[in-house]
Amino acid sequence: MQLTDAVTVITGAGSGIGAALARRFAAEGAATVVVSDRDGAAAERVAEEVGGTADTTDVTDEAAVAALVERTLAAHGRIDLFCSNAGVFTGGGLEVDSAVWQQVFAVNVLSHVYAARAVLPSMLERGSGHLLNVASAAGLLTTPGDAPYTVTKHGAVALAEWLAVTYGDRGIGVSVVCPLGVATPLLLDPLEQGRSAASIVAASGSVITPEDVAQAVVEGLAEDRFLVLPHPEVGTYWAQKAADPQRWLAGVRRLVQKSSG
Repeated sequence: MQLTDAVTVITGAGSGIGAALARRFAAEGAATVVVSDRDGAAAERVAEEVGGTADTTDVTDEAAVAALVERTLAAHGRIDLFCSNAGVFTGGGLEVDSAVWQQVFAVNVLSHVYAARAVLPSMLERGSGHLLNVASAAGLLTTPGDAPYTVTKHGAVALAEWLAVTYGDRGIGVSVVCPLGVATPLLLDPLEQGRSAASIVAASGSVITPEDVAQAVVEGLAEDRFLVLPHPEVGTYWAQKAADPQRWLAGVRRLVQKSSG
């Protein structure tokens, strides 16, 4: 899809990848950029910068996500691109409290479900529209040291695949973005705290900027690509995993040992 004159909505857009996407979509000539975040002040700052519309929405609240879609449709008549971007990281394993598991699932998986439920009816009625879900390389590979993040990002990728299969012949484009290390608070804060999961991610490849991710997204959208890989090496790792899971798992364990040592 082309971003010129597109009505776009981005969740989790108050900082990081979401903010970079908002800036890039505006630069590409989007008709509207709705900058949504649970932090209303952050959404306001980014929206003012890009000449967009600020919105405060908790993506774990299905009614709130539906209201975001309804407000946008009422104001602009359509949504051409809905970017479901919000995500959270825990840095823990099986010991993570069940309530935290549920919260991570709500943000990293159910928020994509809520967005699709809310926006698809109007897209299907028009016979056009695009869903852009930001997942992670963890959804194709793994993140040692963060079980909830790994499991839910796999879920996010699986949902995007299902959406593409189910609606791809009805005019709906679907893309899933799977970056590795990105210089955002989601990675940098755990790195500063010395968390092993973040250290392993940083050691797995180059740490790129949110602007690099936005560039990859624009290129992927222009080609109507399903899988958008800001780190091309993730595709190689994914192929190696599929070809020989035992060898791949052994390699990841060695990486963990090296990072821990």
